[in-house]
Amino acid sequence: MKIFVNGEGIDCGAARTVDELIQEHRQLSPETTLVEHNGTALRRREWSTRILRENDRVEILRVAAGG
Repeated sequence: MKIFVNGEGIDCGAARTVDELIQEHRQLSPETTLVEHNGTALRRREWSTRILRENDRVEILRVAAGG
């Protein structure tokens, strides 16, 4: 199934939820990751209930401390 992650079309593989998509990207720590699904910002507890569908748009941001 094809979805768009940060504007890039990808095959989401076995991922069926936002949570599974984040887990597939092992370099992402859920504690420092923000996710928007089809224009809606998600709380981390919502990731497992958000089903991915063809052509969905997911924006993934990593939060980093800095100054």
